[in-house]
Amino acid sequence: MTKIAPSILSADFAKLGEEIKEVEQAGADYIHVDVMDGHFVPNITIGPLIADAIKPITNVPLDVHLMIENPDAYIPQFAKSASIITVHQEACVHLHRTLQLIRSHGVKPGVVINPGTPAEMIKPVLTEVDLVLLMTVNPGFGGQSFIKEVVPKIAQIAAWREEMGLHFEIEIDGGVNEVTAPICTENGADVLVAGSAVFNQSNRKEAIDLIRKSAEK
Repeated sequence: MTKIAPSILSADFAKLGEEIKEVEQAGADYIHVDVMDGHFVPNITIGPLIADAIKPITNVPLDVHLMIENPDAYIPQFAKSASIITVHQEACVHLHRTLQLIRSHGVKPGVVINPGTPAEMIKPVLTEVDLVLLMTVNPGFGGQSFIKEVVPKIAQIAAWREEMGLHFEIEIDGGVNEVTAPICTENGADVLVAGSAVFNQSNRKEAIDLIRKSAEK
């Protein structure tokens, strides 16, 4: 079954705990935590303290997406609360080492690439990851439109996964809704990050169910 990862970037931070509990009850598989530093991407969001505060209030695994420069410096802090930490290929000087650092803290490592980055840039580390995240918007802000030119990369990563006999999940982040979800899953995606498509809806369960059902048609 397709997994849905609501992104708290679109949640109401004045009642973040309630928002997370609501999407957990609505069937979320992961809680997607977007960490931005104002340098790697043009926005600033949250740090390790918020992730630590979220951890005790939910049984859903935290999927922490580091959109920051020098992620190695912050991995030990986020590892206290995260089940998965994904880092951008574009931000890592020594990507293989960074992924090993994540795993050394008992957390599943993931790798991310932006829409303009070729899939070939992460092929050498596919054996080291539990998750490959493909951005279908340019990172930094929620509510953007899906960049359809990324779709062939989803299929390419899925083909390599099969050829290499690997089992990492393929996650899509950006502009995911009931229209774009099936495009992603038809090409091999397993996990769909949804921000505004979930948190901007009054009924979060209906929103999650709609995305999941459309993805599995």
